[in-house]
Amino acid sequence: VPSSKFHDSRGHEPSDEALGKECEEMWSQKCRLQSKSGGSRRREQQDRNRVSEELRMVVQEMVKYLPSERHSKRSTLDALNYALRCVHSVQANSEFFQILSQNGAPQADVTGYSLEELATIASGHTSKNTDTFVAVFSFLSGRVVHISEQAASILNCKKAFLESSHFVELLAPRDVRVFYTHTAHAQLPFWNNWTQRAAQYDYAPAKSFFCRIRGGEDSKQEKRYSPFQILPYLIHVHSPAQLESEPCCLMLVEKVHSGYEAPRIPVDKRIFTTTHSPGCVFLEIDERAVPLLGYLPQDLIGTSVLTYLHPEDRSLMVAIHQKVLKYAGHPPFEHSPIRFCTQNGDYIILDSSWSSFVNPWSRKVSFIIGRHKVRT
Repeated sequence: VPSSKFHDSRGHEPSDEALGKECEEMWSQKCRLQSKSGGSRRREQQDRNRVSEELRMVVQEMVKYLPSERHSKRSTLDALNYALRCVHSVQANSEFFQILSQNGAPQADVTGYSLEELATIASGHTSKNTDTFVAVFSFLSGRVVHISEQAASILNCKKAFLESSHFVELLAPRDVRVFYTHTAHAQLPFWNNWTQRAAQYDYAPAKSFFCRIRGGEDSKQEKRYSPFQILPYLIHVHSPAQLESEPCCLMLVEKVHSGYEAPRIPVDKRIFTTTHSPGCVFLEIDERAVPLLGYLPQDLIGTSVLTYLHPEDRSLMVAIHQKVLKYAGHPPFEHSPIRFCTQNGDYIILDSSWSSFVNPWSRKVSFIIGRHKVRT
């Protein structure tokens, strides 16, 4: 019967001490492997916990940006679905502009204009309106390529200073984002020889916007800003120093005056429209409201309507909302006049009619439309 005992290489039986050391070493090695494996699992679990916590914080932040809807509770799934829709929308817009740039309208007219031709364009527009000037800035450098002569007097600045500036440096800081949004290269219509040939193409019409532009300094050496309406176009400019024409933005810039000072807006034309959410937050402001209220659209959009109403008229606005929501989809109805606080702190009286737009899918009120006339 073979022996069940261990033997060393010389045929001798190992001592109990050697066997103990060997077993101890094997056990120690096994413990080290288990400890290493356990540490790895703990690190993996910690990483999973960290990622989960970061994801939870991101989702909580996303929930804040969900569009406010009445009688709806925001959930994690809603936030993720909304983020996914935003991503798809951005991708679709990116693909659209890429295709448009390669095959569409931007190649329809690449006529380059010289600086002398820009001066002719500017003089043709500024001669009609002393409060208007033409400015052209480069999309590549951001610098002013051309600015009409009367810009210096309108802005109360030296022409040399304007010509050496980046146009965005002349803007009020709070309006810079609005400026970049409305002068994006891909969305601008071409300038077609005073736009006379624009009808030949399926271009979107130029859309104006408002910004405050620096106009000198006051007695305390502080920068002063005045409101202007800007109409942007895409144009290509060539110069002897460049082999290829440079893409630029040509802007027709007109100073905005109070509608109650000369030249006054006629009484029967002191009309504007607004839209706001069922939660009483401004969504859109008619450009005709700017000289009448003193606010630029970006000042009001995203803020509460109730903030600008006379305290005694806020309950009236609540009653208007209740009626609009009750008779959603019905023809506009008139209501009692309300007092609205203008930019200088004075109140004007608005005679308003109200209606609503009902989403055909959800059958809920998407926004409320107000048509206002300033009472004299």
